[in-house]
Amino acid sequence: MSLLSKVTRCMRAIAPLELAETSWDNVGVLVEPPFPSPKQSKVFLTIDLTPQVLAEALSDPKVGAIVSYHPPIFRAFKRLTSQDPKQDMILKVIASGVGIYSPHTACDNCINGVNDWLASGLGKGHIEPITPTINPPEGQEGAGSGRLFTFDEPVSLPVVVDRVKKLIGLPFVRLATLDKNKFIETVAICAGSGSSVLNAVKADLYFTGEMGHHDVLAALAQDTSVILCEHSNTERGYLSAVLKPALEKQLVNETSESGEPIEVIVSKVDKDPLEVV
Repeated sequence: MSLLSKVTRCMRAIAPLELAETSWDNVGVLVEPPFPSPKQSKVFLTIDLTPQVLAEALSDPKVGAIVSYHPPIFRAFKRLTSQDPKQDMILKVIASGVGIYSPHTACDNCINGVNDWLASGLGKGHIEPITPTINPPEGQEGAGSGRLFTFDEPVSLPVVVDRVKKLIGLPFVRLATLDKNKFIETVAICAGSGSSVLNAVKADLYFTGEMGHHDVLAALAQDTSVILCEHSNTERGYLSAVLKPALEKQLVNETSESGEPIEVIVSKVDKDPLEVV
């Protein structure tokens, strides 16, 4: 069995594809190389597969599978040429015998997924999905899009902001509020771009990566504060904190075709394209 096949089986156990938003998302195996190398024994995790991240991955000949949280193939290609940056990356991974798997919204919606990780840094409280998955797979009861977190006891907004900064690993976040000293009981959470999930939810605070200007104004109009961390900053920490150890646990008894133990590594180059300067 190829390295990509083993990774696919394990990733589907961690984040079943039945939980993904398949009406618009593109998840699962995106590239299956026809000639993988039996010497490949490393799985490479990243949020975004950019040319810089791909160069990092391909610099190690033992990397045989890339788990790219955001799907690098999202819209259909009519041709594959090196003139297009995305197509060029796909050509390079195929030529290197490397496969690509994308979990995206399956990882958002699953139990112990990205949104549960975001909620884990807030403190003691109760978590439920904003939109529960109907008939979830066994073991995924409580899965669904977004999370509504309710504190056991109200916490001041400055304390919540500090906890978010610590979890995400950022010195600054963007905050919109009518009262910087308000107490927070409920937090609606959505990794990445949260408007479509959060807009219909009544909560004291929205916690997401990005929202449109008018969506933020609409939230403030109903006295809902907003914390924005930039899109992929709400996702990246999940790779090292949760997905890497979960995948290592799944792969613990597996070896590469050459008999080597399978190693899971996280990109050091991957980062959000926006930063405060």
